[in-house]
This record gives sequence, structure tokens and C-alpha cells, in this order.
Amino acid sequence: MARGPEKWRLLVLTLSLSTIWAVEGGQKVPCYFIFGDSLYDNGNNNNLPTKARANYPPYGVDFPQGPTGRFTNGRNLVDMLAQLLGFENFIPPHATAKSDEEILKGLNYASGGAGIRDETASKTLGAAISMNKQLLNHQAIISRIESILGDKESASKHLSKCIYTVGIGSNDYVNNYLLPKFYNTSRWYTPEQYAIALTQQYSQQLRTLYNSGARKIALFGLGPFSCSPGSVAMYGTSGSLCVDYITRHIELFNSRVKSLVDELNNDLKDAKFTYIDAFGILGSLVAGVDGFLVDNSPCCDVANLKMHNGVLTCIPLLNPCISRSLRVFWDGTHPSEAANVYSAARAFSALLTSDAYPFDISTLVEL
Repeated sequence: MARGPEKWRLLVLTLSLSTIWAVEGGQKVPCYFIFGDSLYDNGNNNNLPTKARANYPPYGVDFPQGPTGRFTNGRNLVDMLAQLLGFENFIPPHATAKSDEEILKGLNYASGGAGIRDETASKTLGAAISMNKQLLNHQAIISRIESILGDKESASKHLSKCIYTVGIGSNDYVNNYLLPKFYNTSRWYTPEQYAIALTQQYSQQLRTLYNSGARKIALFGLGPFSCSPGSVAMYGTSGSLCVDYITRHIELFNSRVKSLVDELNNDLKDAKFTYIDAFGILGSLVAGVDGFLVDNSPCCDVANLKMHNGVLTCIPLLNPCISRSLRVFWDGTHPSEAANVYSAARAFSALLTSDAYPFDISTLVEL
């Protein structure tokens, strides 16, 4: 499955050139739909009553349109994937998409603070569009697609050729289980029980997505938020770069999601699910590979970094660090654009066999 280091490095170089959009062959799929949290949000939270917003400087300092709601200094991971899939433009947020053309090419439903559980982030950040709400929004869009294309059969055929990515679950820990002052889940569940409960609910949500017409779905596991500036500052470490017991939570969840891929592929014979090892991919950057700094500090200034309240965004209007092309983390928890370039390249065209299971996104496109 791995394409080899030379091809992978060339892919990263291609992605880093902001003026280059489509890669060889043009648009590879008719549409791309995105579900998830702030790692994937590109503007759905801009008008919500929430602290999880990124529509102000220094967010977007390296983005052509400035601060748009992406929780990074430039492009996020799904922007990169849209580029690799050959789309001429970024996939628009559901909150602002209007035209039939936009809707037919796909939408981004992701929301900062969103979780698998509906209550996640509500007591700490404010409003969020949970995974269940994102699915309801998608169902309404499917009705519009049916109207645009003329009937359900045509819509189903169209949707079956699309790529779907889903990345969710981080907030169910960061803004739920790990904040016992605000949420009861850590008193209700052991870490093992919580991972089971989360993935059981997640399984039902993914089956709902399948029943809505999705057939090519890439699931992103949880990334190394145990190594983020916010986690390290709030919880401390025992001589390692990361908070080890939080890493254990991540491993419990990710292992179950990887098993869930097998379960869904066995149960839903005409669907193709795959798992992307976000922890392994981004974790290699935390360890300082390929010139990235081994540094747990955020590139932008974050207020109250050590406070256990889940708010880890940039202070408005302050100048960020100069070395952001070498940084893994942009603010208290979100990756830099450079890290997103790296992660998208390996998700699309696996460098290691462990990057994707059972296949990478470029293979999913061809199935």
C-alpha cells in the first residue's frame, strides 16, 4: 500500500505550493462531504454562541482569505484532501453554502467543539453542531440533491461515488470526560467502558450516514491531543512529551474504531470504510521528524493555557510565532498548516502500512 518515500515527499512538496490546486487527472470524485470537529471545521461555528470560534486574527494569517473559521494559520487537513481529490475550490461550510453547484460537489458540516455525544462541550464552550446534528443537516441537503437531480435514484447514484471523511471524538474527551468539574462521564464510565460506549454510538451514526447514501468513508482516528500544548500545560507529564494516561484513552478509542471498520465492512457489503491513523501520523511530527521542532508550545498566544476549561484558542490580534512552518501545533490544541500538509499527504497516499487500514484514501477513490 505504501507508495515509497520519494513519491510521498514529492506529494508533500506539491501540497506546500499554495498556488497549485488540482493534482494529476483533475477532479477524481463528483463530491466530497466532511463531518467532524474543529480540526475539520472551516466556518460553521462563525455565527454560533460559542468560544470555539476561529474567525479572527491571528487565525488565517497564512490563508489567502484571512480568518475564515479554520482553526489554524492556513489550510486545514480537509482543505488539503480536497486539493488532492482534484477540486478547484475548497469545500464550503454548510452554514454558508447556497448554490446547487456547491451542494452537488459536497459540503463541510464539521463544527468546533462537536462530539459523538450531544452534551459534549456544551458546558465549557457553548453551542456546537454535534455529530447527530451534522447528520440531520446532511439529510436535509440530500433532499435538496434529490430535487436538483430529479429523483432519489439519481441522488443515490451520485452520493455513492462521493468521498466522505469523518473525524470526531476528541472533544468527547477534551471537553467532556477529562473535565469532571463540568461532566459526569468519568464517574459513570471507566476509560474502557467509555471507549466502548462512544464507539457504539459512533457505529450507529456511521450506519445512519450509510443509510443516507454514503459508500466510501474514511474515518480519522483521534490525533495526539495528549501531546498538545493545552494538555501538557493542564495535566503535566512524567518526563515524556505527552500526558501518558490521556494517550491511553486515545489508544482505547482508536483501537475500537479500527475494529469498527472491519465490522462495518462486513455488515455493509456495498460500502468501503477505512481507518486513518491520525495519532501515528501526527505523532511522528511531535517526535521531531523531517525538520519539525520538538516543542509543546503553541505558535500563537493562548489565554489561561493551564485552566481546566477546554478553551485553548488564540488571543485575538496578537502576532504569532515566525517559525510556524516548523511547528506542529498552532494554538493550544490544533495543528499548524504545515502539520496539516504532512497529515493529508500520508492519509491520501500512505507512507507506512500503519497509516491507513485497510487502504489509503487514494485507493478508496478507485474502489
